[in-house]
Amino acid sequence: MAELVKNYIGGEWLAARTGETFQSINPATEEVVADVARSGADDVNAAVQAAKAAYKNWRLTPAPRRGEILYRVGQLLMERKEDLARLMVQEMGKVIAEARGDVQEAIDMAFFMGGEGRRLLGYTAPVEMPNKFGMALRDSVGVVGLITPWNFPIAIPSWKSLPALIAGNCVVFKPASDTPKLGAEFVRVFQDAGLPPGVMNIIVGPGGSVGNALATHPDVRVVSFTGSTEVGYRMYAQAAQLGKKVSLELGGKNAIIVMDDANLELAVEAITWSAFGTTGQRCTATSRLIVQKGVHRELVDALYEKTKSLKLGYGLDESVQVGPVVSRSAREGIHEYVEIGKNEGATLLTGGGFADPLDGKGFFYLPTLFDNVTPDMRIAREEIFGPVLSIIEVETLDEAVEVNNQVAYGLSSSIFTENVNAAFRAIRDLSTGIVYINHGTTGAEIQFPFGGTRGTGNGMREAGQTALDSFTEWKAVYVDYSGRLQRAQIDTETILKDQ
Repeated sequence: MAELVKNYIGGEWLAARTGETFQSINPATEEVVADVARSGADDVNAAVQAAKAAYKNWRLTPAPRRGEILYRVGQLLMERKEDLARLMVQEMGKVIAEARGDVQEAIDMAFFMGGEGRRLLGYTAPVEMPNKFGMALRDSVGVVGLITPWNFPIAIPSWKSLPALIAGNCVVFKPASDTPKLGAEFVRVFQDAGLPPGVMNIIVGPGGSVGNALATHPDVRVVSFTGSTEVGYRMYAQAAQLGKKVSLELGGKNAIIVMDDANLELAVEAITWSAFGTTGQRCTATSRLIVQKGVHRELVDALYEKTKSLKLGYGLDESVQVGPVVSRSAREGIHEYVEIGKNEGATLLTGGGFADPLDGKGFFYLPTLFDNVTPDMRIAREEIFGPVLSIIEVETLDEAVEVNNQVAYGLSSSIFTENVNAAFRAIRDLSTGIVYINHGTTGAEIQFPFGGTRGTGNGMREAGQTALDSFTEWKAVYVDYSGRLQRAQIDTETILKDQ
């Protein structure tokens, strides 16, 4: 019998109150990774109450002391990096090198946010009256609910939990149903680092029951969600009705622009990595390639050969470059889009079907290239979340920027050019939250804001110091040491005359 993944509530590992379980499946071998507690609203409520009770002391723990615990989290993640990476390959399918990178992001974030324990910058500013002082401080909000996806099962929880904790909040964390064991192992790191009981809790189970209960719980003041646009907007509406603060990180339809003067060898490497890394299952994955007419044929030919050479298989093999997609249903959804692309008139160059590197086991899909795609086609507008790249030809930089900006999402974009003027025009005109020059659309670093425009979210950002905005409220403080009542705005003229 497989190990049972339990909830962690108030410092104890507990089975679901429903008494029910489900299974986490290896997408490459279809073997059972773990049995998992199928939690419900009662489990969520217990976790929220534990977090609410722990908040009384955690918010009063000096931020530098909170930071010291986060440093220990970073150290433990370093020690457990290989074990977590191997489990990630087994539970969600990305290749081992990428899995190590996923854990490394969490390590980086732990040390970065640990440092915020001695900063958490507010600010001072001049005030209108004499003998008076003004400052603005960040304040914690209370219990926060974190709902994360399966594609970055260690990195994304770190983007949310670490800034929440350093700011003095307590956490109830709901990992994706496809990666519950990784979520539990992530929380175990915090437990072993000495985080007090109740400060961080995990509830495993279906999004419909657990996620909704968390988003609508009256004692959860902030909800941070990463996932599909449809689910995110529905959750946003539910939480807003209760006056909650909500941070959304949703879909993407990211594009790389390649100009006639680009370094094509570099572009091919970057396009391949950005389109087919994590089997295309990244919110920042490149799913559109916008190519200037003069290099279209040469670039497509080189990309075709590169794509055909990619090695598919089980990600624990260091030589494998592309693993499975996360589930059978995900593979079927990708294939539906491929059929849509063919029916729309796009030219299928390679891929477009199931792959079978493990003799009938696993949910593998061939890296797929479409040429002769037009911007109005569904495969050029809708998020596919798989290894499918659509190639669109354009005449000019202005046309390329227009094509990039006309989709519903605005997460990441990229341009390859040797012309500095074109690069800076792209920086100015590409309407995405992330812009790369001579690099693919993936590979964000934790010290900068992560997020996008339009349908990619609701304007909030993760990572960097901006991550604190989701988990803090501003408190303006005025200290009047004049010994008399001074009325700002009203008494200003009197004060000037008295001087």
